[in-house]
Amino acid sequence: MRFNVAGFALAFALVAAPALADDTIKIGYIDPLSGGGASIGEVGLKTFQYLADEINASGGLLGKKVEIVGLDNQVNPQQSLIQAQKAADQGIRIITQGNGSSVAAALSDWVSKYNDRNPGKEIIYFNYAAVDPVLTNDKCSYWHFRWDANSDIKMAALTSFMKDRPNIKKVYLINQDYSFGQSVQKQARAMLKEKRPDIEIVGDELHPLLKITDFSPYIAKIKASGADSVITGNWGQDIALLLKAAADAGLQTDWYTYYAGGAGGPTAIKQTGLSHRVFEIVEAIPNSNPEASQKWEAAFRAKEGVSLFYPRGVNEMRMFAKAVNEAKSDDPKAIAAQLEGMKTEGFDGGEVFMRKDDHQLFQNMYIASFGPLDPGAKFDEEGTGWGWKTVGVVKANDTILPTTCKMERP
Repeated sequence: MRFNVAGFALAFALVAAPALADDTIKIGYIDPLSGGGASIGEVGLKTFQYLADEINASGGLLGKKVEIVGLDNQVNPQQSLIQAQKAADQGIRIITQGNGSSVAAALSDWVSKYNDRNPGKEIIYFNYAAVDPVLTNDKCSYWHFRWDANSDIKMAALTSFMKDRPNIKKVYLINQDYSFGQSVQKQARAMLKEKRPDIEIVGDELHPLLKITDFSPYIAKIKASGADSVITGNWGQDIALLLKAAADAGLQTDWYTYYAGGAGGPTAIKQTGLSHRVFEIVEAIPNSNPEASQKWEAAFRAKEGVSLFYPRGVNEMRMFAKAVNEAKSDDPKAIAAQLEGMKTEGFDGGEVFMRKDDHQLFQNMYIASFGPLDPGAKFDEEGTGWGWKTVGVVKANDTILPTTCKMERP
């Protein structure tokens, strides 16, 4: 009797498991959930889980629920490939990642090779934040789609804004020592030389990624250089701790950043006392977004207890849902075909579009500054009483840069 019951249970499990799997569209979220990048990785996971819940509350996709599966990569390329294989072994055919362009390059290459070896079981890779330009240029892949503006696009917008600020005379560059940070360093030099050749680069520093716990020696160098402005692509704890050290040292410079709004950044800015002297290049600003988006963010903050760091994540999941519904399929091949050239409304209310040539999304970009809230503004950050304010806009069509991608399609 025991044998029969066990055999029946096993047979039921074997029959039921595929059916249950077929009722769910799983997305593998491969990002840091421990270590130096955990603070932003956890926020990203919460964001994508919230977006999946939103889709499920509306009936799901093709009658299926969407599930986000968290996979901790510790911002390590090799660990990321292990997690990608785990996802594949679980039958997950959609992965998303954003933190670390070195990770993104490894994943993009792995997905392309995996798909070549496994026809009919292809995986598609959604990149929401890794911005090394090479990913949509010489190392582009049909299976990779990017929702964030690449670092060249962001630097072009930042330097165009800086060009018209006569107070900038001496600039210090400090960046993380890997592909993205090196790209920020290179393009800052090139674009400032073109747009403001009178500006002097008085310091240029690369430091280990997510390894520094005390940035005071770096801040001392910036102070000694006489810089009036700093450009940095630092993210995660590397921007929060950098700004904290600046606050502790009383450094009085302007900051031009990619990710000062990340976890801990707003608190550190408030500590510096630099009202509207820290700038960030972003794709949406909470207090400037349309009413519907502000309502959405208010609900998100109330439930998750964090700010929306990733409006591009919202754009990613909404475009993904649109692609699945229009294709009437959750197969990666069908999704990829729908995403190519897709246009839709972005979280900021403007049009976003996915360029077919290289799978780079284009969207409006904004320069924001951080300081005391204007009257009527809804959102402060991290309980500081300060918030982001729009000080510059670059329309999507004006962010378009050429690509060297030679897309190989299946």
